[in-house]
Amino acid sequence: MNTVTRPVTESGTSRTAPAWALRMRRINDWLLHDALGGPRPLKFSWIINFQKGGTFFFLGFLMWFYAGRTPAATSTAAWIYLALHGSYGLTWLFKDLNFPDPNWQVRITLPSSLYALFGLGLYWSFGWLLISGHSAAALPAAGRAWYCLCISLCICGSTIMVAADAQKFYTLRVKRGLITDGVYRYIRHPNYLGEMMIYGAFALLVWHWFPVVVLAYSGAPCSR
Repeated sequence: MNTVTRPVTESGTSRTAPAWALRMRRINDWLLHDALGGPRPLKFSWIINFQKGGTFFFLGFLMWFYAGRTPAATSTAAWIYLALHGSYGLTWLFKDLNFPDPNWQVRITLPSSLYALFGLGLYWSFGWLLISGHSAAALPAAGRAWYCLCISLCICGSTIMVAADAQKFYTLRVKRGLITDGVYRYIRHPNYLGEMMIYGAFALLVWHWFPVVVLAYSGAPCSR
């Protein structure tokens, strides 16, 4: 599952990309769109928006459920994580409402829908690890400085992601082609960079090996 939830097309793939990366991307694309064939009752965007928009409520439920069971459930780290990951999900909904990515408006098969929901659900496990107390003991001793790093990384990443998607949406409405100005003058895929920063902030705040594995796997199909 693509961590940064970005569509990658064959035409956008560099010819110098490693063979293993191309193979992984083709397999991932099949799993996300055409797995096992059959009816296509759901849009990809519906599944993404359900997971993104539900994050705040899911994490809040976890904090309520684990309250009294573990101190981690109501710790400063848990509240900060709720604010960061939950607000990111709401920001995504605002973005999709005002300048949606047309690549997500495609309909996908039922097996692909389940695969996408499972893959996106893996990101909810980050918050569960922290709130349930499975990662609290490993949190760095830096304390407030560490929280400052995670919050700053998430906010800056969100700004880059939203700016890049807004520029792409409105520019392509006027003129199709490669965008080389604005935030795209510095990097080819600033929206990827922004979401890598966001999810990197989540992983740093949780400070557990599992988010690193999830992000490493889901980022592989995006290799150029």
